[in-house]
Amino acid sequence: MAAIFRAIVYASLFIALVFFYLPGRVLASAGIHRPPLMGWPQIAGILILTAGAGIALCCVFVFAWLGRGTPAPFDPPRSLVVRGPYRFVRNPMYIGVATALAGAALYFAAWQLLLYAVALLVCAHLFVMLYEEPTLRRSFGADYEGYCRQVHRWLPTRPRKSRPEPKLVRG
Repeated sequence: MAAIFRAIVYASLFIALVFFYLPGRVLASAGIHRPPLMGWPQIAGILILTAGAGIALCCVFVFAWLGRGTPAPFDPPRSLVVRGPYRFVRNPMYIGVATALAGAALYFAAWQLLLYAVALLVCAHLFVMLYEEPTLRRSFGADYEGYCRQVHRWLPTRPRKSRPEPKLVRG
C-alpha cells in the first residue's frame, strides 16, 4: 500500500511538470490559447490525450502494485515488471506520455507541443539507453535479458515466444 501512495505522489509531481507546467510554458511562449470552437481536431486530441494518459497511469499502478515501487529512479520497483502494458513494449509509460502530448498538440493545433513530445521521447531514449537498461541488467540479470529478447524497446508488438538458443556444432 505504501508503494501505491508513493507512486501517486511521484506521478502527480511528474504529471504536473510534464503535462501541465512545461506544455503551458510552450503554449504561452508561442502565444497559443484554447481554441474558441470544438471541432474534430479538438475531439480527436482529447481522445488521443486520454488514451496516452491512461496508458501512462496504468504503468504507474502496475509499477506500484506488481513491482512494489514507483517509476522514479530513486524508488524503483523491487521486482521486474513484465505484465500489463509491459507485455507489449518495454517503455509504455514514455509512449503513453508522448501520445498524450501529441493529443494535446492536436487539440491546440500547436506544432510546438508536438516538437516538445518528440524532444521528450529523445530524452527518454537517452535515459533508457544510458541509465535504465544498464541498471535493470545489473538488478535483474538473466530475467531482464530474456525479457529484452521477447519484448521490443519502443515498438509495441505481441509478446514473442521464447526460442531455444541454437546449439553450436563443432566440426
